Amino acid sequence: MGTGIEGLCAFHAEEKTVTDTAPKASGVDATLRALLADILGLGEERAAALTADSGLFGELPEFDSMAVATVLTEMEDRLGIIIDDDEIDGEIFETYGNLLAFSQRKVAG
Repeated sequence: MGTGIEGLCAFHAEEKTVTDTAPKASGVDATLRALLADILGLGEERAAALTADSGLFGELPEFDSMAVATVLTEMEDRLGIIIDDDEIDGEIFETYGNLLAFSQRKVAG
């Protein structure tokens, strides 16, 4: 099931080197919640209340097509990962659980 976000922005990651400062899987959840709170203006309480089933794109008015590129860029910066264009699809942004699982896989390598 597509959400229609594929192709909304030409996202090209800069070449980066993953460092030892990337958060471990246990810290990915906290980093991702802080990132969403900052970018979407959710506030700490609202970000902390996100569950695996919480809808993101299409559910949160703040999470629009403009926010997608910013979230991806911040994920790279804060998590120390590289996200390729072909890894991005609408399913990643359907729920917080999907976004978290994707982030944890990227951090784990």
